[in-house]
Amino acid sequence: MIVALIASCGNPQQQSKTLPPTPVSTYIAQEGNSAYYDEYPATVTPLNQVDIRPQVTGYITGIFFKDGQHVVKGQKLYEIDQQQYKAQYEQSIANLNVAKSNEAKAQQDADRYNELAQKDAIAKQTLDHAIADLQAAKMQVEAAKANVNSVQTNLKYSVIYAPFTGTIGISQVKMGAAVSPGQTVLNTVSTDDPMAVDFAVDQIQIGRFAQLLNKTENPKDSTFLLLLPGQSVYEHPGHLSLLDRAVDPQTGTIKARLVFSNPKQILRAGITCNVRVQNNAGEKSLLIPYKAVTEQLGEYFVFTIKGNRALQHKIILGARINDKIVVRSGLDIGDSVVTEGVQKLRDSAAVIVGGPKKQ
Repeated sequence: MIVALIASCGNPQQQSKTLPPTPVSTYIAQEGNSAYYDEYPATVTPLNQVDIRPQVTGYITGIFFKDGQHVVKGQKLYEIDQQQYKAQYEQSIANLNVAKSNEAKAQQDADRYNELAQKDAIAKQTLDHAIADLQAAKMQVEAAKANVNSVQTNLKYSVIYAPFTGTIGISQVKMGAAVSPGQTVLNTVSTDDPMAVDFAVDQIQIGRFAQLLNKTENPKDSTFLLLLPGQSVYEHPGHLSLLDRAVDPQTGTIKARLVFSNPKQILRAGITCNVRVQNNAGEKSLLIPYKAVTEQLGEYFVFTIKGNRALQHKIILGARINDKIVVRSGLDIGDSVVTEGVQKLRDSAAVIVGGPKKQ
């Protein structure tokens, strides 16, 4: 009974050899136009951004904007209590006037004693003292002027103006709040049109991007596009503004900056997006249908036909272009690649080819 059971099961290897060939369709690997877009994760950032900080101590007595408002350069933003600074300024002006009066008196005394000294009518020591008093009076005037400038600067800093045209954020202080230099951030102002988009480029791509940076013909063509959250393409193309001065040794990348016009205020600081950079080198690349590719543990494979067998090949992929994908290595031009029936295959499996296709 046992012998009969074993005989009925047969040899598994013999059974696998008798499996019928798998029907497949193929595609002849060929060169094609490899113009496509490389994508890089990027972040929208203002071209200019400044934290607004107080430069004098006091209480906020005026806020002259609405949060998120568009402001222009020189627009009044905040006012800090000016009473003490106005009083100090008036006192410094009074002190300056007193010093000037003392200087005038000392000048008159020096002139009079100089005339008398020429007639030997006074002692030389008296003239020397008068000249010294005049010099001291002049220095007191200069000190008083310096004090006026210092107090006047504090008075000027008690009113804060927009440093440039842009958008102001949400105020970090309210009316009556006490502020002091170096400790309080009142708000942030940033430019909003145009906006910058920063992304990291591998150091091996520096030569390519340096050429794009020096491009002079139509610098705002479709070479650089922006893919917004939600996968919509931003309506305005950008241009490459700069490459950073140095490569980050930790990542082996260099920062590149694009500039995009932003008339509708769609681009906001901090948005994460993707930059599309057109690969328009004009080189031919090996292309196959994307559906021919299988993935295993992060590696990519295709099946090619040799005789009546399907042989598995590991390949290195490039960019995807519509329904095709660039193969950087692992295939040769003219290889017959399986496109239909891939999921049923294993390495060296027997196949029946339905006919090669060129698309």
